[in-house]
Amino acid sequence: MIITFVILGVTIALFVWGRLEPDLVAILSLLSLVLFGVIGTGDALSGFGNPTVVMIAALFVVGEGLSRTGVTGWGGKKLLEVARGSTLRLLVVVMLGTAFLSAFISNTGTVATLLPAVVAAAWTVGSKPSKFLIPLAFAANSGGLLTLTGTPPNIVIAQTLEQSGLRPFSFFEYALIGGPLLAAAVVYMALIGRKLLPDSATEDRPVDAAADLVDLAEAYSLGQNQFRLRIRAGSPLIGKTAAEAALGPTYGAPILRIEGREHAPNAVLRHDDILVVRMVDANIDQIMNDLGLSLQSSAESPDEVVSKEIGLAEIIPTPRSEFLGKPFAVGGIAERYDVQVLAVRRRGEPVTERELTLEFGDSILVRGTWEDIGALQNERHNFVVVGAPEEMASEVAGLRPRAAVAVAALIGMVVLMVSGLVPTVIAALLAAAATILGGCLTTREAYRSISWSSVVLIAAMIPMGKALESTGGASLVAEGLVNTLGNLSPIALMAGVFLLTTGFSQVINNTATAVLVAPIVIQAALDLNVSPHPLLMIVAISASTAFLTPIGTTTNILVFSPGGYRFGDYMKVGLPLMLIFLAISLMLVPLIWPL
Repeated sequence: MIITFVILGVTIALFVWGRLEPDLVAILSLLSLVLFGVIGTGDALSGFGNPTVVMIAALFVVGEGLSRTGVTGWGGKKLLEVARGSTLRLLVVVMLGTAFLSAFISNTGTVATLLPAVVAAAWTVGSKPSKFLIPLAFAANSGGLLTLTGTPPNIVIAQTLEQSGLRPFSFFEYALIGGPLLAAAVVYMALIGRKLLPDSATEDRPVDAAADLVDLAEAYSLGQNQFRLRIRAGSPLIGKTAAEAALGPTYGAPILRIEGREHAPNAVLRHDDILVVRMVDANIDQIMNDLGLSLQSSAESPDEVVSKEIGLAEIIPTPRSEFLGKPFAVGGIAERYDVQVLAVRRRGEPVTERELTLEFGDSILVRGTWEDIGALQNERHNFVVVGAPEEMASEVAGLRPRAAVAVAALIGMVVLMVSGLVPTVIAALLAAAATILGGCLTTREAYRSISWSSVVLIAAMIPMGKALESTGGASLVAEGLVNTLGNLSPIALMAGVFLLTTGFSQVINNTATAVLVAPIVIQAALDLNVSPHPLLMIVAISASTAFLTPIGTTTNILVFSPGGYRFGDYMKVGLPLMLIFLAISLMLVPLIWPL
């Protein structure tokens, strides 16, 4: 027991120190427990097969499916519409929306799903993610107190009551106290908490698609020499596809867009179609005379070159590219990659020649479907894609056809979790599988979407709870605190139970905390001849108040890196909120569930 407490203390100290990565600290803690003989190899590795850990990995995949199909980007835009540029309004909307979702799906799933949209929304309103991500995590924890399935400790408490022959809490009974606590959390964050949040700079700022498109257009002079050409009757282009017309290779006039419909290489050209092309002024008369085209008024703006289906990307040839040193027709359709070459830059300046020999160091602007551009990213031998077109696609493209599949997978997961037809981890795995099978993302993309550092951190810390339980350390502290304060008054006992439970939940899994504390508390209540219901509701509340450390809950861990937080940021913002929850609980719980 002493060894366990020493290892736990050193682990917390290393977390606070912050010089080592949190997942490495967790692994070192795990190894220490094994090497000192506190736990066996089986218990040490049990965290990696824990349902919570598996569910977290699955939820990353579900969240990535929502992101890649444009659902999270669409949700972020809706948040911005409601916020209308106000950081305060955005904060309130994020917290209320998060709490509502976390009442019905897992807190971790809620945060993982909303995290990309909230990060993007924070930058868009001129703020930083650090101003919104701790409130996001805390709102998810608070929202879990609204329903029976909102968070696992609620289920543990209900099962403890039922196994003791007492009335369990009903599905929405938790909301009697959860509602006031959520309201208090939102008011606190709006008035005080947001001033305590750090203004942390992070390197993972999401893609600003609008700005990136403007930069690309300016860099390649995409807005210059654009013309709108109408196909007149008798034009030899009528009946040909855009690829067959070959305006790029023949005239150096790549078709940027066919007005009124999406451009694709197999689009059949018709009479009166308006072609938006890019070419030098000297060739305009020749192309009109040869192909029966008439010049129309000014062309579209450069940002209209992209759409829900069509995107832009910048690529550079690798030193071993087979295209180096070969004639390269600007505007030609690269059949191998199904993309259209719009322009080339050399030594920082756009190249205007129709035919040129590609050199190492040139950069190429290509246009094609977002799917083809995504496939081009897998090319490693000939080209490297610059930037993050996948993120740009999520922002620009809006809701994609597969969005319905991603949303259906999410809704199905919620229904399965609420109904209890299958365990929550199975519901999450089914949703992840449906996301992949539905074409929202590939298996490789699914693996890449998982934050393995978070998974390892959680899996490596779970055995600490087992060590505290198996050595009797948790029971020793719990029984001593309850027995001592129980002799003073029931309210003092409630306060002690709250502090005990929230103390453990800061460093070990809150479900494990509830499992450890609930039987002790219910026995103490029976010994003191008071109702167990208010005391066990205090356990449920305090198990969801892991506001002081990033390792207290998975929601806190999820926002740790994206928010650029330090260990102490949670204590600074979370301690006042925890004390507010304590005060409200001591006032309201005895009134709702009399002692």
